[in-house]
Amino acid sequence: MRYGIVILPQDPWPESRRKWVLAEELGFDHAWTYDHLSWRSLADEPWCATIPLLTAAATATTRIRLGTFVASPNFRHPVPLAKDLATLDDISGGRFTFGVGSGGTGFDAFVLGQEQLTARQRHERFAEFVEMLDELLRFESAGSGGISASGDWYTAHEARMVGAPAQVPRMPFMLAANGPKGLALVARFGQSWVTTGAEGATGEDWWRSVAELSHRLDDAAEAAGRDPLSIDRVLSLDNPEVYSLSSVAAFDDRVGRAAELGFTDVISHWPRRDGLYAGSEEVLEEVAARIRSA
Repeated sequence: MRYGIVILPQDPWPESRRKWVLAEELGFDHAWTYDHLSWRSLADEPWCATIPLLTAAATATTRIRLGTFVASPNFRHPVPLAKDLATLDDISGGRFTFGVGSGGTGFDAFVLGQEQLTARQRHERFAEFVEMLDELLRFESAGSGGISASGDWYTAHEARMVGAPAQVPRMPFMLAANGPKGLALVARFGQSWVTTGAEGATGEDWWRSVAELSHRLDDAAEAAGRDPLSIDRVLSLDNPEVYSLSSVAAFDDRVGRAAELGFTDVISHWPRRDGLYAGSEEVLEEVAARIRSA
């Protein structure tokens, strides 16, 4: 099992730096931050930009993998984003994982004046977003004449990716998906898959949903001619009902159940002072000490 931590992009850099460095010192395998312009109940609180924050974290650390949890097509275009990601991967020394999803239906979906999309439209945009980024980030495809594409959602005209990738042929993609079309996309492009379980599910229903989604990913991988075990499985342990770092016992229970379901990685959120994910850094440090000694 590999262990990850989400550090919400809310702190001034000196405090944020402390957390990213401490995450590495505590032995976490990967650390992440959200890719939103603002988010849900925290919309009126401080919220930093994703790529600059991860770039700063890359310069403050040396070992821990870093990633977006998860990038959103709601307010991004593949061409400038690809250049941002490639540069970030270079600065991190090849420690970046690109987590990406279809884009939520909250603040980010409307802040730029967008029209509301159907679930089908959101998936079609997601697929086009991932496909274009996959091509752009494989630098060998961006030779003389650049990359041109014209889809229903994005257009690129002779886009050029200047530089060289730290990871070849590109950084790994971690796709967030629950529906059948999304899981098929994971099977095509994902080195890993992340889920938060079925929306609205709680208790044992949530765990059953997680197990069912993992089985559906098996089916999608086999349909694509891919070994299901070649896709890492990442479970976000936290939901509105249970915060995994509320206690050591809560963390141990949720990690154990994730392992039984075949997940290779788990992710928790850094404890906040109050409100959502409220908790103590003492629990975080105790959990980390147990991980290191396991």
